[in-house]
This record gives sequence, C-alpha cells and structure tokens, in this order.
Amino acid sequence: MFDKIKEFNNTYKMLNEIGSKMSNIDSDNPAELLSNMGIDIEELNKTFEKQYSQTKIQMKYIYNSENQEPEYAYETDSGFDLRANETVTLQPFGRALVPTGLHLDVPERCEVQVRPKSGLAIKRGLSVLNTPGTVDYGYTGEIKVIVFNFSNEEQIIYKGDKIAQAVICPVTQGKDVELIRVEEIQAKDRNANGFGSTGK
Repeated sequence: MFDKIKEFNNTYKMLNEIGSKMSNIDSDNPAELLSNMGIDIEELNKTFEKQYSQTKIQMKYIYNSENQEPEYAYETDSGFDLRANETVTLQPFGRALVPTGLHLDVPERCEVQVRPKSGLAIKRGLSVLNTPGTVDYGYTGEIKVIVFNFSNEEQIIYKGDKIAQAVICPVTQGKDVELIRVEEIQAKDRNANGFGSTGK
C-alpha cells in the first residue's frame, strides 16, 4: 500500500513539473513544445523520413534481345515499354503472339500487368488482346504479348518496336486468401445490379 502511495506521489509531482513547463510555452509553436518535453524535433523528423520514405522495388530480369534495355521514360511513369523481339505481320483483325526476349523476376506479392500503348491504339489500331495480361510472381518464362490488329489494314511490327507496357502492381496472392463456399452472401447496397444499372 505504501509503495502505491509513493508511486502516486511521484507521478503527481512529475505531472506538476510538466504542467509548470507547459504553462510558459507558446502552444502555436510545436517545435518549442516538443523541445520542452525533451524531444529533439530534428531526430523525430529523421525517424519519420526513414520509416515512411518509399523503398525502391527491385526487379531482376534477363534480356535475350539486342533491343534497347527496359527502362522508364520518365521518373513518374507507371510502366516501362515492351519491345518486339522479331518482325511480325498482322492481317486486318488478326492476332499474333509477339516475343519480347524479356524474363522477369517479379517481386513477392506483386504482379506485372501487360497493358496496351495508347499511341499504337490511336495511330495504328493495335492493342493487347487480353488486356491487361498478367505475369504472376511464379512465372519466369519469356514475356510474350498477344497483339491484335483492330484496323482494316495490314500492320507490320518490326523488331525493336514498342508493342505494350509493363506495370508492376501489388496484389493479394492465393496463399493469403481462403476461399469459403457458402449458400448465401449478405445483401449489400449494389447487390446484383451491374452492366449499366447506374444509368448513363
């Protein structure tokens, strides 16, 4: 019992000391407030920067091609270009599986999405047929792109041409999911409404 009273007195004394220090502090000055609490604002900033700064994702690759190395054109781009590793001729409304010579070591809990290039779509009517194509973490084979010719004209893709772009995306992998079969799913605001149910 005596120990509890002593502990309470010490806590009360400490709170009074803090209150006395705080009464003379400008509440609009956070740095002064933290300093009087014994906190170094510069060290605190360094800690936050270290903890929350973006860590670069590393992705190893093998490139069996003479084409330009894969790279991001701009630092703020979401994807990097994939280039044809051979010349392919596409007939109107025809499709082809175009090799890139690129093998990726996809990072854990990520996938690489193969997406169309807007320039090819608008200028030549070429697109990725199964957009977006998915390259799973476990796949290490060559990246090949299903290119479709939506135009009425024959299109030639030359070796080295940009045919698609690759975007690294975080995903939930199968090992993190438990599929549970049930007889009924709880009603939600949308329920089965889809395919234009929200109007024009």
